Amino acid sequence: MDLTNKVAVVTGASSGIGRAFSSYLADRGARVYGFARGRERLNEAAAEIGDAFHAIQCDVRDEEAVKAAFAEIVDDAGRLDVLINNAGLGIFGPVDEMSTADWEQQIDTNVTGVFLCTRAAVPHMKRQNAESGFGGYIINIASIAGRIGNPNLSAYNASKFAVRGFTESTMLELRGDGIKVTGVYPGSIKTDFSGDSGGGTTNPMTVDDIAGTIVHLLETDDNYLISEVVMRPLRPKG
Repeated sequence: MDLTNKVAVVTGASSGIGRAFSSYLADRGARVYGFARGRERLNEAAAEIGDAFHAIQCDVRDEEAVKAAFAEIVDDAGRLDVLINNAGLGIFGPVDEMSTADWEQQIDTNVTGVFLCTRAAVPHMKRQNAESGFGGYIINIASIAGRIGNPNLSAYNASKFAVRGFTESTMLELRGDGIKVTGVYPGSIKTDFSGDSGGGTTNPMTVDDIAGTIVHLLETDDNYLISEVVMRPLRPKG
């Protein structure tokens, strides 16, 4: 896909890898609509990235807010080529000490948010496929925690394993509609999510590592599908 003049939605776009994704896409000529809950950090992202970035305050857990956001984008831009489901959070601790509220917050953000945004995007991509022979690209940012269980991450693991299953299912379902779906499973990254330690790893990957890989995926030939990407630091302890 040539990203010039393409329309992309990035959730969790105000910081970390979501902000990096948005910046990389904008640099390649895409028109980026960035979702996040906080207006202040969205505005900071917009000031940093420039006119190609359009800030949309949207909580991906809110069904009506998601519907309204996608309707606004298609009305404004006339199309939708890329969806990067990146918004997510983790609350760690022993399973017997986890509150129901903390469990629900992780499942609602990490899983239901991916579902709601995907459901909103797919009809537009199907229409584009009928018109041009290619619908678009959906990339779900999960985690290595969607493939490997960890102590004190039960809810987070459960949510990311769910994203992996959702991704595989929709990949098989939508490929006939000219829509690519890829699951991305990063290991330790140096972001606000994990702190400077990269989640306990002394030599984590960077947001630029992940963003560069996402751009590579998007720029592959329309008939070439990479369904899963697993990333780890080569020497996690340096």
